Formats: sequence, structure tokens, C-alpha cells
Amino acid sequence: MITWFWIFSIIYIGLLIYASTRTYNKKRSIDDFMLAGSNIGSILGVLTYAAALFSAFIFMGMPDFFRVHGVGAWIFLAVSDGAMFFFIFWFGYYLRNKAKTVGFKGMAGMMSHVYQTKWAGYTVFVGAFLFLIPYVAIQIRGISIFFNAIFPALLPSWGWALIIVLIMLAYGIIGGLKAIVFSDAIQALLLLTVLWIIGYNCVKYFGNVNNLFEQVEIVDNRLLSTPGPQGLFTVQFLLATFISILLLPATQPQFSTRIVVMKSMRETYRMAAGLCIVATFVFVATAFIGMYGAVRYTTASTREFISNSLLFDQSNALAALAIVGLFAAVLSTSNAQVFALGSEFRSLIRGEDRSVLLRTRIALALFAVVVMIFSVIMSDELVLLARVSFTGTSMIAPIILVGILSKKRPGKELIIASAIALFLFLFSLSEYIPDEIGGVRIDLALHGFLVLVVLTSLAVRSKRSN
Repeated sequence: MITWFWIFSIIYIGLLIYASTRTYNKKRSIDDFMLAGSNIGSILGVLTYAAALFSAFIFMGMPDFFRVHGVGAWIFLAVSDGAMFFFIFWFGYYLRNKAKTVGFKGMAGMMSHVYQTKWAGYTVFVGAFLFLIPYVAIQIRGISIFFNAIFPALLPSWGWALIIVLIMLAYGIIGGLKAIVFSDAIQALLLLTVLWIIGYNCVKYFGNVNNLFEQVEIVDNRLLSTPGPQGLFTVQFLLATFISILLLPATQPQFSTRIVVMKSMRETYRMAAGLCIVATFVFVATAFIGMYGAVRYTTASTREFISNSLLFDQSNALAALAIVGLFAAVLSTSNAQVFALGSEFRSLIRGEDRSVLLRTRIALALFAVVVMIFSVIMSDELVLLARVSFTGTSMIAPIILVGILSKKRPGKELIIASAIALFLFLFSLSEYIPDEIGGVRIDLALHGFLVLVVLTSLAVRSKRSN
């Protein structure tokens, strides 16, 4: 396996070097560096969006989520993501039109312009920073589980994190967003290929799909229905998750940027349609792997299940390809999100292109260091930590959605409401306030509060204008 690992690693690193050098241009503008020339086609668009979305927590977290919580995970992500892709059709149209009108350097900068106050941009940036940093750290934490299983005495977890951060910064800072898009394409193809080969092998172990699920029913029939063995998939959990995932194209900058940099609206629609197909393949494969683990590794830890099902139960060549595929997923997705934070930072500062680019690159390096530190202290609950990221950034949705859709300057009360919701959710995670209010989950209650504020604000301002 080690021989195969080095062969695949050399090929992958070679492709990264090629992508970085091909996209490097000393004379290009900062907009070309940060926004890839806004000239991405539908195929690259599908692959780069999928790579940013289907990352290490899909490769490792979702199979384990199926194993522990059952088929309700399909509702948790597949249904919610399906709705999100249709949201791209609608939101993408208005976002791209707004970008043509006021310009786009980042969502934070755009909101500062629309609301005519930097507090709108600061709130968007803080929301993204607070919840994307842990999300990126999940990716690096995930790969450390893999490498610790393969090379248990070679490096500590922070050593693997440092290697990933250095490679990530090298090709991101050299090649910009276009280099990241190319690496995303490699990662997405690798991820899909490896997932399906392993998924097929998991089904093959039982003979066919029917036999697989019959064995799952024998182990624990609660795995085949909601709310699952742990009681996680309640109506409130699924509804709150649905809202959070639905809003991702608006609330997480790595996704909104990918919508804006598409070549045309037609290419954006094609990208959204292609994502539906890719998502279906990804979730079916992870379900097969998870159900396989529910039977064979019922009481195993996350680390043991992932190591055995994705590595030691596979052929040497496939195990090596899985390692490289996961490394690619972590590297690509982490860089996409750190780069998105850099874009948001850049959209809030002013100055000459050379000065802004230098400050942005310094910010990227600082963000990467923070991510590395977080990755060392994160837990192994990859999917639940990802969900926290989705939910946290959804608290800034009112600022962005009303800002994009409104033809007039929106009210500052939306900024205040989003900031309050953002920090109340943060305090609930820190257990300073209860995670339920009157039997209602705090995230669902905050979503309801924000909807009420938005409707009231729009109604009052519409009445005043008349």
C-alpha cells in the first residue's frame, strides 16, 4: 500500500504544481487573482462547487453518521442539499444581477455597499469567520485520523496539520482562485471515484443491496427509520438543518463566490443541475459504506470504523487511492474556505491593488494558522461539527437575502437582529444559555425570530414609502 500511496501522491502533487504554475500570472489584477476572471464554465463549476461542499466530512463523517444514526441521514443531507441546489437557480439569478449593478469583491463588501454602512459587512465577515474556521478545521482533523492510522508513530496531529497548511497556502497564494478551481476538479473526481468503488465493495461483501439492509435490520431495525437509534432525527432537528443547508449558497462565501464567477447565468443553471446528479451518487455511496459499518463494526469507534472500512478492508491500491483522495478533499476544501475568508477580508479594505493583495495574502496566512490550531483541539464528531457551521452562518441570512433582493437600502435593524442571533447561537454552543427555549431548539427559535424581524421590517418600510 505504501508504494501505491507514493505513486498516487506524486501524481497528485504534480497536478497541483501544474495547476499553480499554469494559472500564475505576475501581471494579473487582484480581481483576476481573487475571482478567477469570472469565467468558469458549467463542468468546472459543478466540480469546484461539489469539492467545496462534499469534503472530508462527506468522505468520513457521513458513512459514520449512517452507521450510528441510520437512514435518517438521507433526509438530513440528501433532501436538504437537493433543495439547496434548486435554491441556487433562484438566488443565483438575483445575486449575479446585484453583482452587475454594485460590483462584487466579496459578500461582506457588497453588503457594506448595499446597506451603506460597514457594520453590515463586519457582521457578515464575523459570522463567516466564527463558523468557517471550525468547519475548515474539521477537514484537517479528518485527515489526521487517516494518517495516524497508517503512520501511527511518524508525526503528531499538529505535524500533519502543518504540512496541509503549507501546501494549501503555497498553491493558493501562487495561483489564486483559478488554481483552487483546478484542484477542486481533481478532488471531486477522485472523491466520487473512490467512494463508489468502496461503496460497491461494501455491497458486494453481502451479495446485493437487499442482503445488506436485511443484515442491518437484524443488527438494529431502528437504523432503518427516524428518529434513529440515538433519537437524533427529530422533526425539529430535520427542519432546522433543512433551513441551514438551504441557505448555504447565500451565507457561506465559498459558495456565493462560485456562483458569481460562473461565465453566464446559463452556465450557473447547468452547474446547479449537475450538482443534483453528483449529490445523488455521493450520498448513495456513503449510505452503502455506513450500512456496511453498521453490520460489521457496530460497536467500533469512529477511528476504527473509518480505518477498517476505507483502508484495511480494501485492496492496497484502492486504500492508497482513498488516502490520496481524502488528502485532496481536505486540501481543496480547506483552501477554498480559507480563500473565501480572504476574499471577504479583501472586500472590506481599500487601497492600491498591490497593497490590498499583500494584506490579503497576509490575512490568508493568519487564517490558515488559526485553522491549524483549531484542528488539533477538535473532536471526531465531523458531521455534527459541520452542521454547527451551516447553522451558525445561517444567522446572517437576513442581511444577505434582503440586501440582494431589495431595490432600496434595507433597514439597519436587520444587521442588529442577525448579530443578536449570531451571538445567542454562539452562547448556546458554549452552554451559557440553554439549547432549547420552551421545548423548541435554539437554532429553530432563532430562525423564527429572524423571519419575524424581516417581515416586520419590510412591512413597516413599505408602509412608510407609500
